[in-house]
Amino acid sequence: MIRLICLLCLALTSPTALAQTIAGTAQIVDGDTLTIDRQRIRLFGVDAPESDQSCNRRGEHWACGETATEQLRSLTDGNTVSCEQQDIDQYGRIVAICRAGRFDLGKTMVEYGYATAFGRYSEIYVDDELRAQAGRRGLWSSTFELPEQHRLAQQATPEPTPSVQRSALSLASASAATSNCMIKGNRNRRGEWIYHLPGRPYYDQTRAEELFCTEAQARAAGYRASRAR
Repeated sequence: MIRLICLLCLALTSPTALAQTIAGTAQIVDGDTLTIDRQRIRLFGVDAPESDQSCNRRGEHWACGETATEQLRSLTDGNTVSCEQQDIDQYGRIVAICRAGRFDLGKTMVEYGYATAFGRYSEIYVDDELRAQAGRRGLWSSTFELPEQHRLAQQATPEPTPSVQRSALSLASASAATSNCMIKGNRNRRGEWIYHLPGRPYYDQTRAEELFCTEAQARAAGYRASRAR
């Protein structure tokens, strides 16, 4: 009997038992991230271009990151989205396979060419990527950096401080860049993920849940800039 109880406890605390299904109306953050009931969810097995990322198509830049975001939005508009949790990532986001109607969102984004298969974590959508490449769909009709490489490049190269109107705020930002990682990330009472720059209102009162060296890092982690004036 004791052994049976122990086995039951182990089953209940296993990763499978802790997995959950989340369903509802989705708000789109970018091409591979959404929120449902204030829970931030990263699509499993895919990597879409960042919102600020651009690609090169026939010698012209196009906003492939924004296009990917709009593509995911179009797949979810008017549909209840159901997400089956697979994991939790380093930023505390739920990683899940999500469906809207008949669409597996991750599979469809890769199949249409607006996201890449994130083979480092799963090969579930690799065949869909190969078909997108062969058909030169979406990203594959252009020259582009893999989203992961774009994020690493943004982290390695701090954003330049504007030279116009070098106010106390810009000087504080420059100081933060030299002392590293002074941008505070915090979740507010409404469940929004906000980052605060040194010198901005409420910066000193904000308790940092995460620290970032650049705004690009904060945005890549799913945060938006504080709108305080």
